Amino acid sequence: MAAGQFDKAAALAAEAREQASIAVRMSGTADWHLWAALGSAIEVTAFSLAEQGGRSDAVYFLRNEWDAYRDTPIGNGVRADLDLVSLEGRPAPALEPGVALGPRLRAATESTRQPTLLFFWAHWCADCKAESPMIAKLVEKYRGRGLALVAPTRRYGYVEAGRPAAPAKELPHILHVRDSFYPFLKHEPVPVTDANYKAYGVSSIPMHVLIDRAGVVQLYRPGRMTEAELEASIRAVLDR
Repeated sequence: MAAGQFDKAAALAAEAREQASIAVRMSGTADWHLWAALGSAIEVTAFSLAEQGGRSDAVYFLRNEWDAYRDTPIGNGVRADLDLVSLEGRPAPALEPGVALGPRLRAATESTRQPTLLFFWAHWCADCKAESPMIAKLVEKYRGRGLALVAPTRRYGYVEAGRPAAPAKELPHILHVRDSFYPFLKHEPVPVTDANYKAYGVSSIPMHVLIDRAGVVQLYRPGRMTEAELEASIRAVLDR
């Protein structure tokens, strides 16, 4: 990994993780060498993903590993790796306006900054569509308390049924999907560009990022969220 051979590092880490996890199950907590090997394999897997632009995949992986191993000798180490990989507690990267669907994204200043939910989505994403009513409900509920919404997306080079499409043809398809499945986004900034995905390390969607009034990321969560989970995070940011 130090040499930048991330694919090789990930492959070796996967092999070590598989063998160490089997050995740990057989020996219990007695052999700390096995736990150290398992913890290192988990760490290398996550960092290799992050270094290749898959920060969100790394966070998703580490959250699952922490759920599995939080009460074991490597629990604290996995949690520390998760804190290192996640953007939580760090200044939010600047958003690029890209091609604007709806209102154009405006650069925030300290005087105009407001709590903001970033909802990364894609025209092909079934889980994103399933979350649409929940996102719409929570944004409407907390808009009066200052919550803003930005919904970045990007082109993928194809449209429905995986048919290849040039950028000029994919954009109308994205617009059609937005209007059909996310009508509440018609009046929200929807920047279309790869730059925001790269800046936030988004490789898995849906992706939820909550930014507070100080411009600091307070939530960085890939994958589906329940309404209760997301609402609790929104309230925590608004109450700061």
